[in-house]
Amino acid sequence: MHHKKELSLRKFLNRFPTEESCEEYLFQQKWPDGFICPKCGCREFYHIKGRKLYQCKHCRHQSSVTANTVMHRTHKPLTTWFQAIYFVASDKRGISACTLAGKLDISYETAWYMLVRIRKAMDHRESQYMLAGIVELDDSYFGAKIKGKRGRAAGNQSVIVCVSKDSKDRPQFLKMTVVPNVQRSTVEQFVDTTIEKGTTVQTDSYRSYIKPLKKGYNHESADFDPNSEHLKWLHTIIGNAKAFLKGTYHGTSTKYLQSYLSEFCYRFNRRSFHGQIFDRLVLAVSSCN
Repeated sequence: MHHKKELSLRKFLNRFPTEESCEEYLFQQKWPDGFICPKCGCREFYHIKGRKLYQCKHCRHQSSVTANTVMHRTHKPLTTWFQAIYFVASDKRGISACTLAGKLDISYETAWYMLVRIRKAMDHRESQYMLAGIVELDDSYFGAKIKGKRGRAAGNQSVIVCVSKDSKDRPQFLKMTVVPNVQRSTVEQFVDTTIEKGTTVQTDSYRSYIKPLKKGYNHESADFDPNSEHLKWLHTIIGNAKAFLKGTYHGTSTKYLQSYLSEFCYRFNRRSFHGQIFDRLVLAVSSCN
C-alpha cells in the first residue's frame, strides 16, 4: 500500500499561510458538495469576508465555518488553531500544553484550552464505532497504587480495555474507557456499547466477565498467565498507554484521564495513516462541537 508522506512543517506553512487559506479548507470540510443553508437548504450565498460568515441569499441566515465545531466562539485565529492541530498530529508521543504554548507563543491557559478541545474531538470520533471479529478484553488501573490493596482494586482509577485483531492475530482497533468499577453491571454496559454481537471475546477468568459475555458473544476465557500468548497484545498496549501518559504528560488526574486515553486510542487506531493524520484531525475538529 502506498502511504502518503508526512506533512513537513514547511509544507504545512505553505499550505496554510493565511486566515483565508484556513477558512477555505474548513469550508470544503463543512460543505464538500458546496454550500447548503442549514435553515432552508438554499445553495446560493454571500460571503461576508473578514467575519468568516456565509449568508443565504434566500432566507438571509448566516452560517460560520466554525459553527458546531470545537473552534466556535474562540478568539484565536484559524492559523493558530491549524498550527495547534498540526503539532498535535505530527508528534506521535503527544504534546503537552507547556510545549504547545512555547511553539505557538501563547499562554499556557490558552494552549491547555485548545488541547482540551482537540482531545474532545478525538474522543467524539472514537465513540462512533464498535469493535468486531476477535477482541481481547481486560481491565487495568491507572494512577498511583493504593497502599494496602492488591489486584483489580489496587489503583486509583479502573479502565476497561479491548482491542480487535485481524486474521493474522495483529491488533487493529483499540477502546479504553474509564469506569467506576469492574463489577458485572459495569462490564455489561461497556460490552453492549463497545462490542458488536457475535464477536469472539477473549478474556481472563475473572467472574465479572462471565454473564455479560454469555449471551450474544463467543466468550473464550483462560486463567491469567504472564508467560502465555493469551491477551498478549492487550497487556502490551496497556503498558504503552501508561508510558504515554507518564512520559508526555507526567501522569494525569482522574478528571482528565478519559481525555488522554481517548487521545492514545485515536493515535493508535490511525498509526498506519502516516501523512493523513493532520487532515483527519481537522475533519474531527470541524465535526464536533
